[in-house]
Amino acid sequence: MPQNTYRKRRLGLLWEIVSYFVLFFGALVILMPFAWMFSTSFGTAETAFSLPPRWIPNFFNTKSYRQLLEAVPFFRYMWNSFKVAALITVGQLVTCSTAAYAFARIRFRGRDPIFLLLLSSMMIPIQVTVIPLFILVRRVGLYNTHASLILPVVISAFGVFLLRQFFLTIPAELEEAARIDGASHFVIYFRIILPLSGPALSTLAVLCFLYFWNELFRPLIFINSIEKYTIPLGLVMLRGQYDVGSPTRTMAAVTLAIIPAVVIFILAQRYLVEGIAITGLKE
Repeated sequence: MPQNTYRKRRLGLLWEIVSYFVLFFGALVILMPFAWMFSTSFGTAETAFSLPPRWIPNFFNTKSYRQLLEAVPFFRYMWNSFKVAALITVGQLVTCSTAAYAFARIRFRGRDPIFLLLLSSMMIPIQVTVIPLFILVRRVGLYNTHASLILPVVISAFGVFLLRQFFLTIPAELEEAARIDGASHFVIYFRIILPLSGPALSTLAVLCFLYFWNELFRPLIFINSIEKYTIPLGLVMLRGQYDVGSPTRTMAAVTLAIIPAVVIFILAQRYLVEGIAITGLKE
């Protein structure tokens, strides 16, 4: 074996070992807060602030979980969050995919300027539009309803952009062959585009669901009934007005709240990575 080839292999192996070590250390740092959260949820108020922190609970004390379920209708909050996030996700999958198909496959006058105008809306922060949105919600009678959280965001400029980029990668020959057979845009969209767009649709679904599952800003403004609270609002209420809530009870609530998000992410991780790689979002 030539000396240069042997040296390159050794350097490559060394670099791979260093990379794995860095990734392992980074993963350990990321998991440490979760370990403390889990340990604190099974501890007591005295052990919550112990130094050094306890990463693994000495015993599994479920008192905090029992107090949590007695203090607030926590599973009701989880259902509210799931309902809002799921309906928004379904709505965005429908509206964003149809709009993305139009921008990617249908030629019409003003298509590119309209698409650029749509993309420019991503640069406007929600804090700028929340006041006129609040006035509109009050006037149409949607204040303090979950519809006020769902309807304004059933279409997303980011979702349209993400799916459009993926639709452009689908070979045009498939569409041309379908047109020769007399297929309409509706048939092409349902029988060709959607079946080939699983990774992109999964990516949008996961990102959308996780974002609105954790959203606090809009529910804090549009919802004021305790029984309609979502998970983030419930966590704020548990902490109290002056941040004096029980730390163990709060950590128990956070532990329960992240379980659905973690499960969904794990189940869709392969599609998420594949969708991001294909659409070029990582760039």
